[in-house]
Amino acid sequence: MTRLSPCLRVLLLTCPVLLMACRDTQTAPDAGTPPAVAWDGTSTPIEEKGDWIDRGVFAPCEFTPPLETQLDCDTPALFDLSECNLGALSKAERHGIYQTELRPTSGEYPWGGAGILLPEDGGAGTLNFLPLTRQQFDDQGMFLANIFTTTRGVVTKYALAGCDAPERNRITGCYAFCSNGVLVEKGTFDAERMLWGRGEAESSGGLNLVSESFVGLGFPADVYVTKNHAYVVSIQLKNYMPSGGLTVFDVSDRSHPVLKKVISLPGDGYWNAAWAKDDVLYIATRASGVILYDISNPGAPAYIRSVPSGAPLDVHTLFVEGNRLYAMALRPAQTLIFDITSPREPVLLNRFTFTSEEFVTSYPHDAFAYEGRLYINHTDIGFLVTDPTDPMQVKELGRYHYNRQYSHASAVGTFAGRTIAFEGSEQEGSHLRVLDVTDPAHIQLIAEHRLRPTTSIHNMILKGTRLYVAWYQEGVRVFDVANPTRPKEIAYFNTYRETDPGRLGFVYEGAIGMRVPGDGYVYAVDSARGLLIFNEP
Repeated sequence: MTRLSPCLRVLLLTCPVLLMACRDTQTAPDAGTPPAVAWDGTSTPIEEKGDWIDRGVFAPCEFTPPLETQLDCDTPALFDLSECNLGALSKAERHGIYQTELRPTSGEYPWGGAGILLPEDGGAGTLNFLPLTRQQFDDQGMFLANIFTTTRGVVTKYALAGCDAPERNRITGCYAFCSNGVLVEKGTFDAERMLWGRGEAESSGGLNLVSESFVGLGFPADVYVTKNHAYVVSIQLKNYMPSGGLTVFDVSDRSHPVLKKVISLPGDGYWNAAWAKDDVLYIATRASGVILYDISNPGAPAYIRSVPSGAPLDVHTLFVEGNRLYAMALRPAQTLIFDITSPREPVLLNRFTFTSEEFVTSYPHDAFAYEGRLYINHTDIGFLVTDPTDPMQVKELGRYHYNRQYSHASAVGTFAGRTIAFEGSEQEGSHLRVLDVTDPAHIQLIAEHRLRPTTSIHNMILKGTRLYVAWYQEGVRVFDVANPTRPKEIAYFNTYRETDPGRLGFVYEGAIGMRVPGDGYVYAVDSARGLLIFNEP
């Protein structure tokens, strides 16, 4: 079965809308906790459970019609709420941002979650930032619904009915999903308000905020730091939203960044990633491929040109290692290899892709080059280990794949003589995986770290034995991975505040991009707050 990425399902609006859970058994971060004990290289493989773990039925209610029935999902009378504790809903918070885990009646992996935004002023709310067509939340109960027509003309509709409020900031209930007037999925839900993790403060472990700089262009997505300047790129989520582009800050004084330049190009408002080599900044864009800017004057980037030439190419991410630039494109799906021995004159060496009969729409989302191998997060077909030594004959050496995978980001290093990859998907419940990739033909899962099942990892940076993760609503998380079989969270900063202007109420927002250049600071991008600079803990 084919499917689009979680991000594209939201950003391209080709799919219907986009919990409570305890943390795993690992201890909470504590500045006084000693670092993990060095690893001796031995490990025991663990079972792959996937991103979504079936926690069972969430509420004693039901949308009564059988699947495949022709009907209108937005019909409150079709919800059987007779066993519900409806009185508890009167005590639930009726404003804020809830992320919702859906559990189909079948018990199978759901096709997503539902982000609910209910404004504090009682105004119109959204479901994955699509307007609610029904919004009832009062002492009589909770009924929410929306309708959307995809770019392919499919009319989709979600309807949710509240059943109980076990806690003030948590609601359980039932849902139904219709496509072109046919009931195609139903089940129960567990919605948790996106406050900081249970019992957490704003920060811990010495990760302290040094400065915060608002970014006015679009939806901030990534940052690159060089020459005492931070280059923040932004995307345009929808055509009616502000265009993205490049925002440049002088960060010579990390406590007081200075805005130096704002750049956008007509007809190209989706700038998703940045990297630099010497005096050239490379930017991944949806309409222009890779754009080159001269940053010999770092506060005033000057346009050089875009590559490759020819038809427009949607490049999503970049990775630079030595004299090579790897560019990962979504449409058409391909990885491009450039020789950047002369940074201003990239030479395209090859375009290549990996396919699967099952997932024909899979594409490379990100990649990580390390010690002669290129590790590709190839979304649906998994995490690939390749040999790009000969750019004209890139060889697949192995892959790690599990049901409903959406491999999204990774970082790779050597620990006790073993090659270890830290990998994460991007979807509800995505979490940190630790993979032994020493033998690419026999990749083994040796550890994992989970947070809430309704949040998602976005990006990660490995510096020595510390792993920094931009974890959307969970903020910035720092792990001691000296023993990669037992990643230990040692610091965090909760960047996400539901009251920040610009919050959209869906799973893919919060801490999104990050760099740790080794200058004593951590540079993170939050999708609403902009550029955040922390001291390196």
